[in-house]
Amino acid sequence: MKPKVLIIMGSDSDLPVMEETARILDEFAVPYTMTVASAHRTPARTLKLIKEAEKNGVDVIIGAAGMAAHLPGVIASHTILPVIGIPLDSSPFRGMDALLSIVQMPPGIPVATVSVGKAGARNAAILAIQIIARNDPKLTKKLLDHRQMMAKEVEEKAGRIAKKR
Repeated sequence: MKPKVLIIMGSDSDLPVMEETARILDEFAVPYTMTVASAHRTPARTLKLIKEAEKNGVDVIIGAAGMAAHLPGVIASHTILPVIGIPLDSSPFRGMDALLSIVQMPPGIPVATVSVGKAGARNAAILAIQIIARNDPKLTKKLLDHRQMMAKEVEEKAGRIAKKR
């Protein structure tokens, strides 16, 4: 099956966080490719991945990076595919530097930015699935079922807490 999502992380040290993105995409049976490319150290590889993604029918690109976090912005500057940026906690600033780098894109080159770390990695997957689901009724149903499951979990936990008092 052709990948619908391309996940690019700036370093292999980002894999423990990015496995969360992969886990959610797997849960929803959304095919993806995950790889490493650096906006600074391997710019030609990064550009090649972006161009191949466009040719191969990828719907969304997720870029994850820490520190200066230029990767999502560089990706967005070379494609009109939706790009989701995940800021990673890889510096003494605990991801705030990456968050600010990704969220402050110039007008006309947007990057959808999620929160720092694993929560952001999960939300990036859900956002990518929401984008793809606009043209896929089965995927839309899975998303709606997922939302209902989350609501049920909260209600069950609230009931347990209320009974303890």
